[in-house]
Amino acid sequence: MSKLIVTDREGQVHEIEGRAGWSVMEIIRDADLPIEAACGGCCACATCHVYVDPEWAEQLAEVGDEEELMLDEALEVQETSRLSCQLKWSDALDGLKVTLAPEF
Repeated sequence: MSKLIVTDREGQVHEIEGRAGWSVMEIIRDADLPIEAACGGCCACATCHVYVDPEWAEQLAEVGDEEELMLDEALEVQETSRLSCQLKWSDALDGLKVTLAPEF
């Protein structure tokens, strides 16, 4: 059983069971954490913006062109900013740590 570790906007840490084939956004949303994900995972907004823990950032697939364009629209972008809809879960991500970025 793989785990996704999410820090919410109040600093509370949540351990959530990962689901192979789901996006990180879907896993967070399914756990009823406050992530808007307005476009439903189509990479057409930045409302699923998260900060990836630096120790994990280089282990993820590179940011694609569409994701980069949407991150340009996000608030408070950091070096490890990602759209959680673009991060596909696999057991290799067991222990991945992300923090929910500020809302729009």
